[in-house]
Amino acid sequence: MSDAHKPLGATCLGDGRCEFCLWAPAVERVEVRLVGPDDRILRLFREENGYHHVIAEGVQPGARYLYRLDGEKERPDPASRFQPEGVHGPSEVTDASFAWTDAGWKGIPLGDYILYELHVGTFSGEGTFGAVIPFLDGLKELGVTAVEIMPVAQFPGERNWGYDGVYPFAVQNSYGGPDGLKRLVDACHARGLAAVLDVVYNHLGPEGNYTRDFSPLYFNPAYHTPWGAALNFDGPGSDEVRRFFIENALYWVRDFRFDALRLDAVHAILDTSARPFLEELGEAVHRQGEAEGRKIYLMPESDQNDPRLVTPREEGGHGLDAVWTDDFHHALHAALTGERGGYYADFGRLADLAKAFREGFVHSGGYSRYRKRRHGRSARHLPAFRHVVCAQNHDQVGNRMRGERLSALVPFEKLKMAAGLVLLSPFLPLLFMGEEYGETAPFLYFVSHTDSGLIEAVRRGRAEEFSSFGWRETPPDPQGEAAFLRSKLQHRLMDEDMHKKLREFHRALIRLRRGSPALSRLRKEDLEIQAFEERKVLLLRRRGGGEEAAAVFHFGESEGSFPLPGGPWTKKLASADARWGGHGTKMADGDIAREGEGLGLPPHSFFLFTKSLA
Repeated sequence: MSDAHKPLGATCLGDGRCEFCLWAPAVERVEVRLVGPDDRILRLFREENGYHHVIAEGVQPGARYLYRLDGEKERPDPASRFQPEGVHGPSEVTDASFAWTDAGWKGIPLGDYILYELHVGTFSGEGTFGAVIPFLDGLKELGVTAVEIMPVAQFPGERNWGYDGVYPFAVQNSYGGPDGLKRLVDACHARGLAAVLDVVYNHLGPEGNYTRDFSPLYFNPAYHTPWGAALNFDGPGSDEVRRFFIENALYWVRDFRFDALRLDAVHAILDTSARPFLEELGEAVHRQGEAEGRKIYLMPESDQNDPRLVTPREEGGHGLDAVWTDDFHHALHAALTGERGGYYADFGRLADLAKAFREGFVHSGGYSRYRKRRHGRSARHLPAFRHVVCAQNHDQVGNRMRGERLSALVPFEKLKMAAGLVLLSPFLPLLFMGEEYGETAPFLYFVSHTDSGLIEAVRRGRAEEFSSFGWRETPPDPQGEAAFLRSKLQHRLMDEDMHKKLREFHRALIRLRRGSPALSRLRKEDLEIQAFEERKVLLLRRRGGGEEAAAVFHFGESEGSFPLPGGPWTKKLASADARWGGHGTKMADGDIAREGEGLGLPPHSFFLFTKSLA
């Protein structure tokens, strides 16, 4: 087998044999030092393109090792599968085998995804993979179809969002390591839930990042990201860097059986090549899915509003599957909160929210006041299921100075409005952990670095980041354990009156979304939306399967009225009904509304109606 096809890292071959493969073009002599009672050193053979390789005897799973570079530095494996002693300790040889129970699992269609994003460390008191499993039945009952896990690649210490990972293949030791993650994925599949992993291919974290000791070619000095050095996807040596990260993606979908990967901030993957890394990545992952007979998707996050990300390759795009669409969030958030600082400066009219429903992107080539230039490109032609939308996510909550969730910013009635706008949209909806019951704990930014200079740099950077929003206070200390502990979910709230009602409201909306022929059909072509700025009303109409649904959203502070078009309409749900914690409406579920009748609209509320088109 040539070096190009040997798996990176340490691979158990059975019978005590272990294959080590490392890309280190900057190093002439590489040795692996096995750490432990039988401490010994083995020489790796240098091969073409800067790879080093050896098959060692007498190496069992659980053995720990370091690479010795030119007889001097000792470093963990960049492709380490496990770092039981943290980012600075030795790597551990792992056994890829696992007693899976999900035989026959083929994934779910992309259009059926209802995503639930969670952070393992703060989702439960224990902060482990295993502690998530008892909550999966509740998520299934809520109507969630896909559990999205924030990054788990090994980061420094025990507290981090996950975007400071420095060993892309190593599963965080404090969360439960590789086997703990596999048990969580297996448990998801046992309940019919897809499992999604957030991965970071735009940078590596600062602490424990030893890749330059193996080769400076991991990075491209021509570029820089907001988080440090840019990874090298188009310069000299980039073929091997691409191979490293593509192999990483295949590792997650093959060895851990993830159904989708969320690709963090792909606008920071800087690449001018004719065949971009993202296109090559998409081809490799989709090919793996076809080989396994499974549906596997890639969901990039990008602030560029570039439809090429999810345009098919045969049409000149990158061929990824569904893009995180921030404009929808920004338009919704600005409409509900009235905030206009930072990037919310470009939003605030109901027409913006209407355009988000109609096209996906609000910025489609026009001028952005926030960016002081034209921004984006039209996504009108993209299928609706190519957009992932939300009212909250880890970024939009956690990158606020005080980490406030929407529940801390708007009254209860507006939380129901937010749920309706997201879940009645034709896009793929995402809920952020605790959103469904109105969690009140903040989601703050937190780290647990050991380098004092780095800790101070993080503190300064967070303070500077908030200036464009006009937030002048001193932010909570991200290094302090208090920020992490304050961010833990309070699951007991689900049993309290208004929180319980809000969760049931989300459940009802999801059932309507999935059970209604009009709402389950994810097509922009079957959607009409009108913004009535003076009335503070947004009218959404969707058609499909011989049915039409109409949702009337009222953003006004006082009672309003709106004449329904067409009809007769059957009332399905009203957010102001007493059963959902509202003050009540004059219509019961199942009542008929005639064309032209003035519909009484309580403040911050919406109605959902359907009618037959037969």
